[in-house]
Amino acid sequence: MAQIKIYGNKAFLYPIRKKLSDTLHACIVTAFEYPESKRFHRFFYLEEGDFYFPENRSSQYTIIEIALFEGRSIEAKKALYQLIFTHFKQDLAISSHDIEITLTETPLYNWGIRGMPGDELALDYKVVV
Repeated sequence: MAQIKIYGNKAFLYPIRKKLSDTLHACIVTAFEYPESKRFHRFFYLEEGDFYFPENRSSQYTIIEIALFEGRSIEAKKALYQLIFTHFKQDLAISSHDIEITLTETPLYNWGIRGMPGDELALDYKVVV
């Protein structure tokens, strides 16, 4: 399971939201061997004046927060970062300098999904990759 929040400048993000979501999802599917059908993305569009960031970032500065079940290896996480940096630059023309990614892992039992605790779910994918 991965719940993803994408924050950024509305004027920049809104027009590319579908392509960004598709690109991000493809990276997660590859790095985490995640099912194609599991996409949970939420965009948080910030107006100018509501989003302060370092002067050495551009108006394309994008923050990606991913909450997920614990279990992915350090190698899988680093592979995800690299895929995002590479494909955001290649497919979306967003510099890696303008991307910030945070992963927050929690145990399965800290999730409530489909009426039950996450550790009681029968998952159709691997968490430990």
